[in-house]
Amino acid sequence: MKLSIYFIIFCCTVTFNLLSAPPARAEAKLKDVIATVEQSYNSLNDLQAAFSQKTFLASVKREQKGNGTLSIKKKSKGPAMFRFDYKKLIVSDGSTVWYYLPENKQVMVSDLKSLLEGGQGITLNYLTGIGRISRDFTITPLNGGRDAKGNYLLELIPKTPSQNLAKLEMTVSAEDVSIFLKKGKIRNTFPILTSVIYDQLGTKTTIGFSNVRVNRGLPASLFQFEIPAGMEVLRH
Repeated sequence: MKLSIYFIIFCCTVTFNLLSAPPARAEAKLKDVIATVEQSYNSLNDLQAAFSQKTFLASVKREQKGNGTLSIKKKSKGPAMFRFDYKKLIVSDGSTVWYYLPENKQVMVSDLKSLLEGGQGITLNYLTGIGRISRDFTITPLNGGRDAKGNYLLELIPKTPSQNLAKLEMTVSAEDVSIFLKKGKIRNTFPILTSVIYDQLGTKTTIGFSNVRVNRGLPASLFQFEIPAGMEVLRH
């Protein structure tokens, strides 16, 4: 068994479904939209949000849905800590990942460094806000570059091929891009409204977030996990 990659991806690739914003008056260049996203990541210390996920499994033509809560906290060095609470529980302290399956009475334990080195680097780095999308992806405007509300549409293709991530589509808040254009910087916000992730088999995962709260001082203890008694422990 392995980590539920369609959830981690974005969750990783961390996507944040904020309220739809009105169109920006000024037409931003692609580099400005990218800078808005990257600067928002740089200003992030921690984040909590509710999430909903919808995955269409192309191979069996079946849809799966789920919802829960996400928490992320950066460390001064190394990968960020993260926690997903839904039917399952995925927790990482930045070194170890625990994947708790209460219905199976199992806990899978993995080394985060091994996951990063094993091909999940782009996925997990994007999730925890460590990676830079301009470094990891080739980015172009999607469907004319704007949606009906004026928000910016991007298509991101990984520079390093990945079985789990063929491409990523992203909607970026026009309001936040407008703030960046006016001030030359943006902090304490997440401008990503939606993300859609595709794998090499055509599976499509859409993740939306609500009730997003940033930089609230989440405790490190939230990202620790004690294995309950009686669980089967699987180490990878």
